[in-house]
Amino acid sequence: MEKLMITGGRPLRGTVQISGAKNSAVALIPAAILAETPVTLDNLPKLSDVGILTEILGELETSVNWFGDKMVIDPTKAKSKPLPNGNVKKLRASYYLMGAMLGRFGEAVIGLPGGCNFEPRPIDQHIKGFEALGAEVTNDHGCIHIRAKELQGAKIYLDVVSVGATINIMLAASRAKGFTTIENAAKEPEIIDVATLLNSMGAKIKGAGTETIRIEGVSEMHGCRHSIIPDRIQAGTYMVMAAATRGDVIVDNVIPKHMEAITAKLEEMGVGIVEMDEAIRVIGRPEYTAIDVKALVYPGFATDLQSPMTSLLTQAKGTSILTDYVYNNRFKHVPELVRMGAKIKVEGRSAVIEGSPLYGAKVKASDLRAGAALVIGGLTAVSGVTEITGVEYIDRGYDYLVDNLRNLGAEVWREDS
Repeated sequence: MEKLMITGGRPLRGTVQISGAKNSAVALIPAAILAETPVTLDNLPKLSDVGILTEILGELETSVNWFGDKMVIDPTKAKSKPLPNGNVKKLRASYYLMGAMLGRFGEAVIGLPGGCNFEPRPIDQHIKGFEALGAEVTNDHGCIHIRAKELQGAKIYLDVVSVGATINIMLAASRAKGFTTIENAAKEPEIIDVATLLNSMGAKIKGAGTETIRIEGVSEMHGCRHSIIPDRIQAGTYMVMAAATRGDVIVDNVIPKHMEAITAKLEEMGVGIVEMDEAIRVIGRPEYTAIDVKALVYPGFATDLQSPMTSLLTQAKGTSILTDYVYNNRFKHVPELVRMGAKIKVEGRSAVIEGSPLYGAKVKASDLRAGAALVIGGLTAVSGVTEITGVEYIDRGYDYLVDNLRNLGAEVWREDS
């Protein structure tokens, strides 16, 4: 195991290139098995979750080949096989195999997914959708069995807005007979990205990005070539890093519209923001104003940026309140930031953050975005070295992190733990 070492106090300066979206990639890779011929994905991030999914596809006798940041997936000889344990336990996004395998083979036997354990995240809305399409779903000692003689289109209302359930139902419904309507669907850009791939494969999906998605099922789907959208969470994290270190960074290869919520909050704090066609320049200031932030479903402030934002708010003058309306208790990073000198109190869904300097300390990442928060804390530390364990979580969402930070002038390195 490795640990990440950071000496803070250096403003980040330069340009950073943003990778393809992790939250798209982990859905697009399983989606490829719905096709009968090869699918090529461009702008694919080199992340541990991506590697695990390619191994799972191999278990299903699907050929996967890398060419730089391009992946060619050949599902021609794909077979339905039980996946009760092993790799599916390593990441939450393995649940997308449920919808993809159900659509392609009419069955799926998959263990309950793993991943970051910051809060229980049930898959009841996924199951509700599969059952509405005509599948029989049973849970046998933690392994989900999903079978359908024939998938039939249906009208499905999601009780809660869920990105995972919206995508999973889209995957299965693409190969169902008749029409499917998903009401109260999630609107994230990653859902549009998945729908774009599916439509290029021959699916008939309308309304992705709105609360109502309509799908006309097709009997066959074919391969295509698709370029993954930029990772808005990775981009937002680098924007926060630039602001927290009082740096001057151009975050390149982004879709500025996807960044509107984080951009608005940074400007409210007093951060300088310059938007370009496919890039955003972030200019740090000596002082920031305390603000209130509410994490909401898209197009609101992303819950995945709540943890990084917590670290930035320690650098603001006054008291900020950050409330997460998506998850009840996504604050495992707070005790670690407190170790670094942060003055934060958690009250229910909210963190009350009083501006204060941070200092190097030994801390542990408990999940992906908590890890990003600790990296930001380390970059802003006024003295000492920050030692972060649990780096495997950070590697799930930030490829080339050390290289990127070094290129921006940070003093950061890895050591064996």
